Amino acid sequence: MAEIKTRIKIIKRNGNKEEFDPEKIKRAIRKSAERAMLTLTKEAEDKVVKIVLDYLETGTSDVEVSQIHNCVESALERVNPLVAKSYREYRNYKINFVHVLDKVYEKARKISYLGDAENTTTDTALVSTQRSLTYEALNKELYKKFFLAKEEIEACEEGYIYIHHMDARRDTFSSSVFDIGSIFKNGFWLSNVWHDEPKTLEEALFLMGHIIIHAASMQYGDMTIQEIDKLLEPYVLKSKEKYKKEYLEMNNGEDGAGSYVEKKVKEEAKVGYQNLQYTINTLTARGDFPLITFSFGHEENENALLISETILEVHQNGWGKDGYKQPLMLPKIVFLYDKNIHGEGKSLEWLFLKALDCSAKVMYPDYLSLTGKGYVPLMFKQYKKIVSPMGCRAFLAPWYPKGGLKPLDNKDKPVFEGRFSIGVVSLNLPMIYAKAQETHTDFYEVLHDYLEMIRKIHLKTYQYLSKRKASIFPLGFCEGGFYGGHLKLSEAIEPVVKTATASFGVTALNELQELYNGKSLVEDGAFALEVMKYINDVIQEYRERDGYLYVVYGSPAENLCGLQMEQFKRKYGNFGLREKEYMTNSFHCAVWEDISPILKQDLEERFWPYFDGGKITYVRYPIAYNKKAMKTLVTRAMDKGFFAGVNMALSYCNNCGHEELDMDVCPKCGSDDLTKVTRISGYLTYAKVHGQNMLSRAKTIEIAERKSV
Repeated sequence: MAEIKTRIKIIKRNGNKEEFDPEKIKRAIRKSAERAMLTLTKEAEDKVVKIVLDYLETGTSDVEVSQIHNCVESALERVNPLVAKSYREYRNYKINFVHVLDKVYEKARKISYLGDAENTTTDTALVSTQRSLTYEALNKELYKKFFLAKEEIEACEEGYIYIHHMDARRDTFSSSVFDIGSIFKNGFWLSNVWHDEPKTLEEALFLMGHIIIHAASMQYGDMTIQEIDKLLEPYVLKSKEKYKKEYLEMNNGEDGAGSYVEKKVKEEAKVGYQNLQYTINTLTARGDFPLITFSFGHEENENALLISETILEVHQNGWGKDGYKQPLMLPKIVFLYDKNIHGEGKSLEWLFLKALDCSAKVMYPDYLSLTGKGYVPLMFKQYKKIVSPMGCRAFLAPWYPKGGLKPLDNKDKPVFEGRFSIGVVSLNLPMIYAKAQETHTDFYEVLHDYLEMIRKIHLKTYQYLSKRKASIFPLGFCEGGFYGGHLKLSEAIEPVVKTATASFGVTALNELQELYNGKSLVEDGAFALEVMKYINDVIQEYRERDGYLYVVYGSPAENLCGLQMEQFKRKYGNFGLREKEYMTNSFHCAVWEDISPILKQDLEERFWPYFDGGKITYVRYPIAYNKKAMKTLVTRAMDKGFFAGVNMALSYCNNCGHEELDMDVCPKCGSDDLTKVTRISGYLTYAKVHGQNMLSRAKTIEIAERKSV
């Protein structure tokens, strides 16, 4: 082989010649095997090279690169046809790259001149956002070309599956519960600058803002700071000590020190949290707003309670000049409800009532039950571990330090903080059902094919991300932001990635049921439940086979709801679906159903056990600020073990400052210069700003038709 290597010359595309190198062939076919989720043995690699050399020996000593490609492809067909297929799809990438750039150019033109309503957290009027979206368009095309198999691309383009955030999946990971407490401890490096552990609450809130903006730019999706009241508690104490010392230096004796310290710390907490809000509502380096969530409300000591009260008061007061205050969209805040301390007559019932007052004004906080029924309450009851949602609705599956997916013994307690998801791939169940009907194939057989396809995509993602170096995000992988994140810059992040979840998303159960027997989830739902049981059983089997934390996720489908309906109609027409421009989110009842909030809770409760990887339930309050009804429904949701939200169509007149639910013209001054705030899925967002619509057509229609959500 070495002798022939010196004799054969390869004529490159630029006309230059170089000696034949079998290692280049091995590297190329190895990559092709990886893209096909296969591994070629050394013997197989050597066999391919030998076959190629046998082909070349029959010709001249000088061969074109294209001839080498043909020989390799033919050799692979004899050794492993699947790898040959992968090699063939990849080899013409330079030709295809022209088409990729054409697509990116068209997308860039659309963004520049027409805007982009696909993401409710971006402002496409800004040049920084336009630049970022253009890069994301390129990254999406590169991901499709070099990461996905042909069948996977076709499934996405036709609409049977949807890979969320294709523009970022090659680079990084998705939603997280970020461990700022671990970063603070003993100091940390941020962007090559050393920071000591904060010495006061003011410093802690200031540094937290910078950490959040930095960290949010390194991932896509949502980021949660769990139990922010508990996290900031020691820094409240440090500020108290500072102000007590300050008082004693100015006065003789301690008389009056208590009230002075309390006043100063409350002021510091309020101003510090307001500044943190300002920071979070600043665009990241990507040109979007960081989707940040704070959970709080379970700590009973006075220092933590100061943080909880401050959060609620600042959110409830809103932002803006006097008479024109409006709620900020970020951060999302989640109240951790424990019936044993927040229930009627309990020690922190007053804090729960304060949270309800805040929700009645600005819709936040959402409420997470720790003591009802289901997965999250089970983790709390069994281990005293809180499972905060990663933003909108995603939840981490438990990871056990000793046992991994399952506890090794009764001392092996799950870890949630400092972990993340590698992303979501969602099923379009109505399309899958329609395909089964059209091809006269068993529905579950077709569904299993697409579940298997998603599994393979997740496996490729785990394997790809595991090889990345800690240097891609030092704050997370080297400074302790993630569980196990104390690696060296040059080390692979595989030990951290193995604790991540991967989500199988589900949308449009209502439309699936409708295709099955013409009935909605309100009218029936039995088939949808049967399907969800099947999906959960398959995912559990995948977990045990692969050793990864696969979860089932109720996809929020903010603008996907319109895309999926468009894809369905393009392929199958109406095919038994009522004439709508959008699919229904995950397991929710259809928004147009005129049902009571209590019935909505009961109907959606059926599906709650099947979506441990992501779920939320919320109801619409069409009557102005009915706090009694709100308390009844939120408490009822907490007894059921829900993650529950409040939904009202808040409207604000920018001309006179009048605020009212669901107005299109100000009844006070007649202006249509309004800002409208609504809940899109799990997050609040601006539906209109100064009267200008900020959402896609399908989502705008969906909001207009809402009766029960």
